[in-house]
Amino acid sequence: MAASDRKSPIASRGLVVLVPYLWLLFFFLAPFLIVLKISLSTTAIAMPPYLPVFDLSEGLAGLWAAVRELSLENYAFLFSDSLYIKSYLSSLQIAGISTVLLLLIGYPIAYGMARTPKAWRPTLVMLVILPFWTSFLIRVYAWIGILSREGLLNTFLISTGMIDTPLTILSTNIAVYIGIVYSYLPFMVLPLYASLEKMDETLLEAASDLGCPPLKTFWVVTVPLSIPGIVAGCFLVFIPAVGEFVIPDLLGGSQTLMIGKTLWAEFFSNRDWPLASSVAVVLLLILVIPIVFFQNLQQRQQERDT
Repeated sequence: MAASDRKSPIASRGLVVLVPYLWLLFFFLAPFLIVLKISLSTTAIAMPPYLPVFDLSEGLAGLWAAVRELSLENYAFLFSDSLYIKSYLSSLQIAGISTVLLLLIGYPIAYGMARTPKAWRPTLVMLVILPFWTSFLIRVYAWIGILSREGLLNTFLISTGMIDTPLTILSTNIAVYIGIVYSYLPFMVLPLYASLEKMDETLLEAASDLGCPPLKTFWVVTVPLSIPGIVAGCFLVFIPAVGEFVIPDLLGGSQTLMIGKTLWAEFFSNRDWPLASSVAVVLLLILVIPIVFFQNLQQRQQERDT
């Protein structure tokens, strides 16, 4: 009985770990392998629009023949065409600037929420997540009515005498930044709030007793302790912003280059599934490699601390 009792917790822990692994296997690894295979194929006027197609009815011989037809031509074309390189760089730039703006806006909000009385905090958290109760597409469409030349913003500025002629904001990168900052602000605020809310306030009191000014206390104590929230918020914002499609498509103009729009055009306008799949694979690698590298650095630092 004692041996079985000792084995049961180990088996239950293994079962708990198995569930997320199976989730990743079926909903991430399997689709990724399919996209990777398509990226190594060639375009064809057929259904599906790529060759070769694995035919399991022919057995291992047919499978091996299909594997031999796979090539890296799509990746070679991808890195030789400046359009795709500019799309990647522009997406990284827009996502990076948007992440910095979100951090500058979201940190004071999260800090204020964490310093309010505990009775008010649930209400403030609800107000932060309140936009999620409305469709994301509707919220983005609303900004079209706000930022257009005849929209609410220009009407307000002209009526108050701040400007004489309407501003051109819609169909520019500025509108894309506004849309991303508005849409992803809760993803930045919530991790920051979770990190700041559980911070030990006695550390701030100790710093104050030792004569540390409030501003210095903020930079020396508060900011370092909130780094996990900063990192989590930046990742939650930066990763989806790089591949964003809806916001640049609705609020951006023809000059707004983002890899999400390029990916959509290749899949649905050009119907070049192999090239579009190679674009998606490279985008995934660009996002995954830094995350894995950062996690390894964090793990090594934790091992040094222990």
